[in-house]
Amino acid sequence: MALPPRYQRQVIFAGIGEAGQRKLLDSTVVIIGCGATGTFLASHLARAGVGRLRLVDRDYVELNNLQRQILYNEEDVASGLPKAVAAEERLAGINSEIIVEGVAADFNPGNALDLLRDADLALDGSDNFEARYLLNDACLALGLPWVYTGVVASYGMTATLVPDGASARVGRPATGCLQCLLGEELPVGGATCDTAGVVGPVVGVLASIAANEAIKLLTGSGEINRGLIHIDLWDNSFEVFEATGRSPTCAACGRGDYRFLNAEVGSRSAVLCGRNAVQVSAPHVQLDLAIIASRLAALGQVSVNEHLLRARIDGYEITLFPGGRAIIKGTEDPDLARSIYARYIGT
Repeated sequence: MALPPRYQRQVIFAGIGEAGQRKLLDSTVVIIGCGATGTFLASHLARAGVGRLRLVDRDYVELNNLQRQILYNEEDVASGLPKAVAAEERLAGINSEIIVEGVAADFNPGNALDLLRDADLALDGSDNFEARYLLNDACLALGLPWVYTGVVASYGMTATLVPDGASARVGRPATGCLQCLLGEELPVGGATCDTAGVVGPVVGVLASIAANEAIKLLTGSGEINRGLIHIDLWDNSFEVFEATGRSPTCAACGRGDYRFLNAEVGSRSAVLCGRNAVQVSAPHVQLDLAIIASRLAALGQVSVNEHLLRARIDGYEITLFPGGRAIIKGTEDPDLARSIYARYIGT
């Protein structure tokens, strides 16, 4: 069967060719996070012809996203769409010949393996290290290669990670894992988007490198990055730090201690970067948003669609999803956020 003409320029590139393009079309890639980095990654891979993309994101589109999150527009903001849903719709208009699955959910220990199990590759589009360390554990457990990418201010880093269990399948030597690179404990005290902001173009640069690494892994062609690439676009600096490789004493890939994957699943809260907001999750709940909207209507301004409910009550903005997850905007106090959730949602 002939390849679609849309990939002609890619097929005539010697590094990919017809065989490589067919491998892309037969591949499944999961992108965790569909914000700035994730939208660039998703756009690149959809245009390249990756046959199935699963986009996992817990958030909804806001106006300040449009500066750097390339798949969204003002209509998505006005419609109050979850990012995963808006991205799925946009990518369907970019390439109708692939399958795009938007999953509006928090990536957590309870669903990580299920979301990744049928994938050939995972990509990091998240905005926090807790999600990245969880992704690291899950990929080690499944023997799944993945690409880490983090961006803040005008700089960012990316690393291509091949677990021992994926080495033979992808035809690449195993690398160390993210904990080998960054340490066993979650990195804390560094700059965040809340304190340092972010310049849009640097996201595109790092995400383009990561997407190219994905194409190389999926096609089995080219030399992958075996270090840690660091770029500061404002200073025009490009550095590649040599990775130390897999450490036998590493808790994750050395001892198989998947602390983040094996965390207890229950009600959780997390302060959201730069949002003056807290996410509260109540797993194993399915809510009727229309019923809750009618109950809250007397208390404040309420809008609802099939994807989410948004209510403004007592100076707080509550965005509630059918699966019981809520984003409480107007506080960074997890205890207060859980109290507001219990007061108005009641589960």
